[in-house]
Amino acid sequence: MREAPVLARRAALGGALALLAAPRPAGAVEWQGAPAQGALIVGRAAPGTRLALDGRAVRVGADGAFAFGFGRDHGAEATLAVTDPDGRREVRRILVARRQWPVQRITGLPPAQVTPDAAALARIRAERERLAAARATDSARTDFARGFGWPARGRISGVYGSQRILNGEPRQPHLGFDIAAPVGTPVLAAASGRVTLAGEFFFFGRLLVVDHGHGVNTLYAHLSEAVVPEGAEVEQGERIGAIGATGRVTGPHLHFGLSWYQTFLDPQPVLPPA
Repeated sequence: MREAPVLARRAALGGALALLAAPRPAGAVEWQGAPAQGALIVGRAAPGTRLALDGRAVRVGADGAFAFGFGRDHGAEATLAVTDPDGRREVRRILVARRQWPVQRITGLPPAQVTPDAAALARIRAERERLAAARATDSARTDFARGFGWPARGRISGVYGSQRILNGEPRQPHLGFDIAAPVGTPVLAAASGRVTLAGEFFFFGRLLVVDHGHGVNTLYAHLSEAVVPEGAEVEQGERIGAIGATGRVTGPHLHFGLSWYQTFLDPQPVLPPA
């Protein structure tokens, strides 16, 4: 990993979060940090402002807090339509920095996990629908604006965006952040929120999804146990499970995901320095 860019992105996020504590003049829309592929953007607008990113409405809280994100393969530009509380409208052009993604080779997986049979494929489709429904949650809570903490401690074994080659076959990119540690290592809620999904999945194994508001959610996968049920309210730093080796894995680790609705984002820049 290249530490300087990572630290710069973390500093940028910290600046964006600091914006949420400061009053803003009517019509202002501000955040800090350069938008990039995989980035979560957190900022504040004047209360009553309406936003739309690439034509999609962005929820703005009563205090003006908002969040949106750019996927791994987002193009070089985005547009943010801003309608002020007094009805004035402008469209801002946002340059989205392109990133380079590493290649990650994983061998030793059982063939049935690399190429599932028909029954497994039917299960996978149903699980994808459940996961999509949980990640579509659009609540008014603004826990995302208070920042994120590490969900577990251990060796970083996988990074967001890497192209995965499984048993020699190219597969979809890795859209999370992996922390390897012994089975039973505590897994903590990265931010306060509500558990919107708890289940046992083919690829992800035992998992939890937590909603932090405005479409921002985190995912915790391959757990050996989950100690909170669906619908539970959790606090940042609360133990919600333990690292395991369930689902498609080659060893015990936590797969930690961050999303803005259905768009998986890079969790690493939102975490504080290790």
